[in-house]
Amino acid sequence: MIASTPRTRAVLAATVVALAATACAPGSSAPPTTASSAAPSAVRTDAAALGNVTLTIWDQEVRGGQAAQMKQLNAAFEAKYPNIKLKRVSRSFDDLNSTLRLALSGNEPPDVVEANNGRSSMGAFVKAGQLRPLNAYAEAYGWKKRYPDSVLRYSSYSADGKLFGEGNLYGLPQVGEVVGIFYNAAKLTGLGLQPPKTWAEFQAALAKAKDAGEVPMQLGNLDKWPAIHVFGTVQGRNVPAAQISTLAFGRKGASWNTPENTQAAQQLVDWVDKGYFNKGFNGQGYDPAWQAFSKGQGVFLIGGTWLMADMEKVLGKNLGFILPPGATADAPPVATGGTGLPFAITAKSPNPDAAAAYIDFITNADAMKVLTTTGNLPVADTDQQSVKAGAQQDVFKAFGTATKNDGLVPYLDYATPTFADTLGAALQDLLAKKATPQEFLATLEKDYKTFAETNG
Repeated sequence: MIASTPRTRAVLAATVVALAATACAPGSSAPPTTASSAAPSAVRTDAAALGNVTLTIWDQEVRGGQAAQMKQLNAAFEAKYPNIKLKRVSRSFDDLNSTLRLALSGNEPPDVVEANNGRSSMGAFVKAGQLRPLNAYAEAYGWKKRYPDSVLRYSSYSADGKLFGEGNLYGLPQVGEVVGIFYNAAKLTGLGLQPPKTWAEFQAALAKAKDAGEVPMQLGNLDKWPAIHVFGTVQGRNVPAAQISTLAFGRKGASWNTPENTQAAQQLVDWVDKGYFNKGFNGQGYDPAWQAFSKGQGVFLIGGTWLMADMEKVLGKNLGFILPPGATADAPPVATGGTGLPFAITAKSPNPDAAAAYIDFITNADAMKVLTTTGNLPVADTDQQSVKAGAQQDVFKAFGTATKNDGLVPYLDYATPTFADTLGAALQDLLAKKATPQEFLATLEKDYKTFAETNG
C-alpha cells in the first residue's frame, strides 16, 4: 500500500474486515545488516532459548477486528515464550506513518514495525539502511512456502530501495485485499441473470441492467482514485498480467502507449457513453457510492474486499463478490490486489532472532485462523478457512484463488512516487470526455518514463 493514496485511507477507515491492512532493550548503533551478512547458519529459530528479551512492537492495528487479532496473538506469543516480553505501541495509521521515519533514524528504534510498503515509506527505509533484510529468516522459517511470490513481492525491494517488487524481502503482512466485482444478487435474479462467468457476460449484464432502468454500476470518483480500480479491472481483461506488473512497479521495458491499453481506456469511455455508470459519478464521493449500492442503487460495484463488512450489514445475503471474469470461464485469474502493511525488523534491533520469531508467530497457520475469527481476511491459507456462506465466503474464495494462481497484479498507483495523482486526474478527464484515450495514455507515459528512466 501507499500511504499517500486515498485508497489506503479508505482501507484503513473500514471496520471489522478492514483489510489494510494494522521498557525495551535499547537499540544498538550497529550498521545496517546486509542480506549476505545474515546467513541461514547464523539464524536462531528456537525463541525459547534466546534468554530474557523485551521486544518493542509498533503497529497500526487499532480498529475493531484488527485490534482484537493483535491482542489475542500477542497474548498467545507471550504464553508460549515467557522469556520474551512484548511492549506494544499501537498507533493510528497517520500517527504511525508520521512518527516512524523519525524513530527509525534514531539509535533506539522499535524492534518490529508495521511499515507501509510503498516507495515513500518502506522503499525509503530500505534505501537508508533502516530495515533488516529477511531473506535468511524466510529460508529458515519456510516463509516462501507459506506465501506465494505474488504476495511476497509487495514487501520486496532491491538493497538500494530503487526496485520495488524484487530483491530482498523486508516484511510479512497478515491480511490481504483484492479488487473485484460486488453484485446485488436480488437485482441479478430480477433481471433473470446469474453472476457473470466471463467478461462478455458481465458486459451483457450491464447492458441488460441499463435497458431495465437499473443503475448498472455504481462509481463515486470525486476523489479521483476510485476510478483507478475500475480502470485496473478493465486493463486486466486487455493487457497481459506481466506487462501490468512491469508498469505498476515502475520498471523499464514497458509502455502505456500500446493497443491493449488503448483498448482498455476506450472501454471505459464506451461505458460512459452507454450510461453504465450512475449520473454524476465524477462528482460523487467514494463513501456515498458504496453506501448507495448497499441501499439497492446499482447492480454492480467494482471495489476492494475491504468494503465487504460494511456493505453486508445492509445488503445481507444479497451481497455477492466475484473476481473479474476473463474471456472464458476457466481463464486464469487476473485481479488488482495486495496486502496489508507488512511487519518488518529494524536494522538496529538488538534482537532480530526474537523479532523474526514474533513475525513468524503472527503470520503462521494458527494466526490465519485467529484473523478469520476476528473478522479479517488472512493473506495466507485463505481458502482453508471456515467462514459463513455469503459475501465473506465469496471474498475468501476469491482471494485464495487469486493468490494460489499468482493472479494478483499490483495497484497501478505503485508505479512512481507521483503516479497516484497523475493517474487519478487523468482518469477523471478521460471519463469526463476531456481527454481521448490516446491523450490519457500519453499523460501516464510521461510520468512513468520520467521515473523509470532515472530510477536505474
